[in-house]
Amino acid sequence: MAYDEYLAERIKVILKEKHVVFEEKKMMGGLCYMVDDKMCLGIVKNNLMARIDPEIYQEALQKKGCKEMDFTGRAMKGYVFVEPEGVDMEDDLNEWVQLCLDFNPKAKSSKKK
Repeated sequence: MAYDEYLAERIKVILKEKHVVFEEKKMMGGLCYMVDDKMCLGIVKNNLMARIDPEIYQEALQKKGCKEMDFTGRAMKGYVFVEPEGVDMEDDLNEWVQLCLDFNPKAKSSKKK
């Protein structure tokens, strides 16, 4: 298991309940949820990867289980990892998913090759 499949199922249920059209893509050794052809959120190992508004980035880092997303030795602003204790409760996971969905319309799409 490269990523937490139970967390993936929980996210899928929330997105469907919110009537969000999404696509799942396997990437970075995990799973990514694309909304409007943009990376919205994902799972890397057992952590939620959340793409949030950079304006609430510092505030988000204060939430339980939240930490900077750091693949290259430098934090990626607007992206955070949320460890399992931060998304164990349904309300907490729902809040993170909503933060990602709220930012998605403002997020830049990656260029198609």
